[in-house]
Amino acid sequence: MISLKSLTPILSTIKSLPNAECLLRSLAYKSAISLDKLYPNSSLKLITPAKPSVAQSPDFDGYIPMDQIEISYSCSSGPGGQNVNKVNTKVDVRFHVQSAKWLSDKVKAKVLEKFQSKINKEGHLVFRSDITRSQQLNLADCLEKLRGCIRESLYERAEPSEETQERIRKRIEKANRERLAKKRHHGALKAEKRLTDNVQF
Repeated sequence: MISLKSLTPILSTIKSLPNAECLLRSLAYKSAISLDKLYPNSSLKLITPAKPSVAQSPDFDGYIPMDQIEISYSCSSGPGGQNVNKVNTKVDVRFHVQSAKWLSDKVKAKVLEKFQSKINKEGHLVFRSDITRSQQLNLADCLEKLRGCIRESLYERAEPSEETQERIRKRIEKANRERLAKKRHHGALKAEKRLTDNVQF
């Protein structure tokens, strides 16, 4: 490992050169849109955020423990040049619904009931994403799909009031009356046409 003391004579030598300022500036140059400047406190490392202290909903608060789901990466299809063959950007996120400790029994039952077609034979709920050429953005998309799936399974439609049900019933009756009236009118026109076609002049 290079120490700062060993770099001091090299830096002093560079400073003594005629174009030293340009050289040092080019070595230390960072674009105005570099990640360090746009997101000074960010890191590209994948971390699991801490579980929120206050739950957003009684059944699911949006927290997904990364160590309890299976994440796999593979080559993505579609355009992207040689980068498609070099980088595994397609993300596959799956978890076993029955053995998920981070979901309550109520949530598991709702997910199994509503998303039965998305669950494979082994009982895994699977989400895939390759919409971008970034592995982390595709992973974020998969996790958002997973959150949306759980929230959608928990959503319960409110029962319409008696007034609303009565309005719906009246609209259906009116639509049926209009449909039958049109049908009768059309039948009468066809019958009239048949009569005029059979008349001998």
